Amino acid sequence: MCAIAAAAMAASACGASGARSDTRPADHASARRPAPPTPTVDPVAATVQRMSLADKVGQLFMPTIPGATPAPGAAVIRRYHLGGVIYFPENLRTARQTAELSNGLQRAAMKSGVPLLISTDEEQGPVSRLPYITRFPASKSLASTAHPDDDVRTAARVTGEELRAVGINQDLAPDADVNVNPRNPVIGVRSFGADPQKVAHLVGVAIDAYRATGVAATAKHFPGHGDTATDSHTGLPVITHSMKTWERLDAPPFKVAIAHHVDAIMTAHIVVPGLDPSGDPATMSKTVLTGLLRDKLGYDGVVITDSLQMKGATMRHGPEEAAVRAVIAGADMLLMPENLGRSYNAVLAAVRSGRIPQSRLDQAVTRIVRMKTERGLFRAPYVDAAKASQVVGSKEHRAAARKVAADVGAGG
Repeated sequence: MCAIAAAAMAASACGASGARSDTRPADHASARRPAPPTPTVDPVAATVQRMSLADKVGQLFMPTIPGATPAPGAAVIRRYHLGGVIYFPENLRTARQTAELSNGLQRAAMKSGVPLLISTDEEQGPVSRLPYITRFPASKSLASTAHPDDDVRTAARVTGEELRAVGINQDLAPDADVNVNPRNPVIGVRSFGADPQKVAHLVGVAIDAYRATGVAATAKHFPGHGDTATDSHTGLPVITHSMKTWERLDAPPFKVAIAHHVDAIMTAHIVVPGLDPSGDPATMSKTVLTGLLRDKLGYDGVVITDSLQMKGATMRHGPEEAAVRAVIAGADMLLMPENLGRSYNAVLAAVRSGRIPQSRLDQAVTRIVRMKTERGLFRAPYVDAAKASQVVGSKEHRAAARKVAADVGAGG
């Protein structure tokens, strides 16, 4: 026995009284210790990591598309690896047609494995894109009823349900501007009003309702477009608010939007010297988008520009330079570039040259992919086109709209 044991342990251990086994307690403990957990893979990071440079740059763009059938838009999506598109009335005929269009565009996008953000400006009131949607009054009217929370919530819920039914997964709403200038030619009744606290509260209500339907909400127009007499579609407004005035008047709705996990915040093509004396529009201002929105307010969601076809975006810099500067400043998505091909190539060249750091590009794409993941688009990019017309204009939705209209008619 001792000879056999000696093959596995010291000879003295065989016959020595009180000798200690070579199998020490520490070894037993090691044997019982569970294996370290398998590292979890972040699906967002994994998706971004496998993208090519061309794919990543394409994710930043959200242009218009031609026509009301999938083929023309699908070709643009495949060519530029688009992250999103925006619908206008010329794309939208019926609920079923829109759902089929959305599905066709998603099929084109999913060939690369990344679903598409499909957006529109459906604020209701004077800014409404879907000709067949259940109609609601403007935000200012909703805020003026005896039951503003209920009416804002109902309008956003019904709107969100109908958008989602036709494959639109992002609404460029609600308007978070505090409209304190009665001569404002571009905001007006799109805003919930002139009281920053009331506007802030109702922005939060609307965001919660949109998100509950599966539609991404977008608060606009940062840092606040409510006190201007110039339309940024045709000029470059200058707002003379000091930082102190901005914090009291313009900031509250955006702070609440962030607290309610708003999916995206849209920039304004406005100059606010009290926030950034450079003269750059907020869309191209790193001081405003990174210093104020990211660092001061703590926002880490998607920042999308307002349309880059607007004069306010291109008066100081040309269209392609505006796109590059917006990304450098902190914008993640570029809405409606004046010329998609030239703007895409300009951003691609800026990344290759190092003017836009690779880390800035990856940061933007990560936010976009994360938003798509959180909205469930990787899991369910398509909609049931046959059911779209059953949701849009349903009996329940029409009844809800009549109730809200009655509240508006009755006033506060």
